[in-house]
Amino acid sequence: FWNTLKFAVVVVPAQTALALALALLVNGAGLGHRLLRAAIFAPVITSMVVLSVLWVLLYNPQIGLVNALLTRLGLPPQLWLTSPQQALPAIMLMSVWQGVGFQMVIFLAGLQAIPRELYEAATIDGASRWRQFWNITVPLLRNTTVFVIVTTAILAFKLFVQPFVMTQGGPDGATRTVILYLYREGITAGNLGRASAVAVVFFVFVLALTLSARFLREEAR
Repeated sequence: FWNTLKFAVVVVPAQTALALALALLVNGAGLGHRLLRAAIFAPVITSMVVLSVLWVLLYNPQIGLVNALLTRLGLPPQLWLTSPQQALPAIMLMSVWQGVGFQMVIFLAGLQAIPRELYEAATIDGASRWRQFWNITVPLLRNTTVFVIVTTAILAFKLFVQPFVMTQGGPDGATRTVILYLYREGITAGNLGRASAVAVVFFVFVLALTLSARFLREEAR
């Protein structure tokens, strides 16, 4: 649970902030904006297993592209997935890259629902882009932001495929998550009672997140 919590605490705000920044970047009708949106969203519709295998190769200490880039920059190569200290952050980086397109699309829909007249009026009043962002964009995206944060948190706590494929929960349990533990107890070890207990606790936790999101949306209104 501690590994899962650390993953969520880092990935949820990082993915949310990056998704909003990318949504602002691609919020346009031009061909370039559409191509960029498609490129960012492509990992979302790609099999997570395939992406996990790809990143295992990228993180390979001997032949991986990531270490090759570090060497080019004059930095020492890293162990990544074979290091207890680096394995979970490496999975975090991969997960942010893979899922940010989904949150970006949600933010983009929220941005395009904001009336353009508000920005035009603010421009006439002399408001800078920064003030328009904080006084118009952020308040009107409140419900969208709450939805993105909660859905991202639920997905983060369901983390399974990446550690299962990339590290098998290792090294030394550094990437063992709640769902991976549930799978091993219920499927591999056959401890159905313990696996059921884990599933019930996880259900209650996700239910609490969902109810919190509903409460926050009601408060935002």
